[in-house]
Amino acid sequence: MRLFMLIGAINAFLSVALGAFGAHILKDRIPDKIDVFQTGVHYHMIHAVALLVIALLADRLPHTSLVSASGWAIFIGIILFSGSLYALSLTGLKVFGPITPLGGVSFLVGWVLLAIAALK
Repeated sequence: MRLFMLIGAINAFLSVALGAFGAHILKDRIPDKIDVFQTGVHYHMIHAVALLVIALLADRLPHTSLVSASGWAIFIGIILFSGSLYALSLTGLKVFGPITPLGGVSFLVGWVLLAIAALK
């Protein structure tokens, strides 16, 4: 589960870097879309921390395949949800809008899988 620790740490770093980029550079360039960008950063960080927690829980929960699947679902959620919000706010292309809910569903799947792993 070191992989989820690595992925979580990288994503936490990216979330902070993107948050600073948004706060210091984008706020004046895309003032009407900065809230969309910040929503992406917010969910990015929450789920980066979730990946770190998953990495720590992997040794404590007996059903590691469920824990691992949870981590991958959350990572995919970061890419789809936060990534689409970043792309939408930076480009204004509406094509990225329908991708965001897929990321949200991926987050939900990840949390449900983690809950099932905890219950078993």
